[in-house]
Amino acid sequence: MTLQAQIEQKLAALAPDVLQVENESHMHNVPANSETHFKVTLVSDTFDGLMPVKRHQKIYALLADELSGPVHALALHLYTPHEWEMRGGQRPDSPNCRGGGQ
Repeated sequence: MTLQAQIEQKLAALAPDVLQVENESHMHNVPANSETHFKVTLVSDTFDGLMPVKRHQKIYALLADELSGPVHALALHLYTPHEWEMRGGQRPDSPNCRGGGQ
């Protein structure tokens, strides 16, 4: 199972209305076929009443193993269904990589 699939499987525990896990490793200075940089868009009623930091903490707890090992960067876009609707079902685009240590 790929790391992306593992992340998707673990985040399914939040009963998301929308779940997009994107491997953005190719946009960074890493070897081909890496799974180190991910963007997660997750819409769930679970986030109702939670401030952004608490939402992030939920994700960090679910992905503790991945974050302590292979995942170098994790961009989180976490919304309630109402917030998602107000955004028109859109999340921000990722910025271009600045090249790290290059």
